[in-house]
Amino acid sequence: MKKQQSGFTMIELIMVIVILGILAAFALPRFADFGADARKASIEAVAGTMKSASAIVHSAYLAGKTANDGGTGDPDYVMLEGKKITVNSMGYATADANGIIAAAQIDGQNYTIAAGKVTDGTAADSTTCYAEYTLNTDGYAEINVDSDGC
Repeated sequence: MKKQQSGFTMIELIMVIVILGILAAFALPRFADFGADARKASIEAVAGTMKSASAIVHSAYLAGKTANDGGTGDPDYVMLEGKKITVNSMGYATADANGIIAAAQIDGQNYTIAAGKVTDGTAADSTTCYAEYTLNTDGYAEINVDSDGC
């Protein structure tokens, strides 16, 4: 009498593993949302860019690389890469398009920009997905980041 085979052959087991691997490769992107992580990293990168640009502008101001308006009432500015970056009396970039936004070279193509606040419009809740540059009452720069809603 011939002995009855029990269990699976090695080839059958390998084929099942290969099929499961192929199914997992197609199913994983459908269930995993990497967009939120990318938006969060992007907003945090914008905040880092603002911090660096603010430090560079302030350093240039302290080094005496400023020019004034010539009596026209315009604020002082620092020249960076051929661009006029407006600064306040403490030497920090202003919180507008001619200040920190120009210094950090942030474009409105990927973000919504309004008065020093950069938001990601593709986020689920853009009110909690932003990097904001402000000048406090003493004139010093502050960068606030909220990436909870990204």
